Amino acid sequence: MKIALIGYGKMGKMIEQIARKRGHEIVSIIDVDNRDDIHSDAFRSADVAIEFTQPTAALQNVTDTMNEGVKVVSGTTGWFDAHNDEIQRLCNEEGKTLFWASNFSVGVAIFAAVNRYLAHIMNNYPDYSIRLEETHHIHKLDKPSGTALTLAKAITDEVERTNGILPKIESFREGEVPGVHTVIYDSPADSIRITHEAHSREGLALGAVLAAEYTHEHEGLLTIDDLFNF
Repeated sequence: MKIALIGYGKMGKMIEQIARKRGHEIVSIIDVDNRDDIHSDAFRSADVAIEFTQPTAALQNVTDTMNEGVKVVSGTTGWFDAHNDEIQRLCNEEGKTLFWASNFSVGVAIFAAVNRYLAHIMNNYPDYSIRLEETHHIHKLDKPSGTALTLAKAITDEVERTNGILPKIESFREGEVPGVHTVIYDSPADSIRITHEAHSREGLALGAVLAAEYTHEHEGLLTIDDLFNF
């Protein structure tokens, strides 16, 4: 498969390494100093583009990629919800393809499934209050993290007493922490905590490549639930 990379920071470089190990070809690398190359023949030759940049740049990157006829996988957080209607239109009415996720880690996908199940159980135990904590490196711009928001939204979908209001999320930015997410249920009698801790960005990069492989064979607006069907 031919892959284009949009964003060539730490994530982009790790994605490149994993993609090459899995036998894929990197045909174009777009970064801040060659942004116009997204309109090049080399970029258009890609089967899928993988985009990890900044929230302020993501929408333009995604729509430009779509307009060049290339499917796109985006792992940039902090932009999707505000542009959901436009993305839905592009995918559902204009036949474009986007795979977007707040987190591509296999471990986080499993963690999210456990989170949904535990939240469903908690409908029967109203003594437990709910909150989340997330910690990331100091370079992460969005706060709370997209993953924390996704976990919180899943809880509101399952727990009736939330009335659709997201539980409290506490965000911390420390050093080079790849990512720690904890869901906490507190009662007068005890506490229940479930935690996912990333050891590096490698799990995210592998998941992004797996998503690109999936996207190559599918169309429309795709999510992590399509890739990991737990």
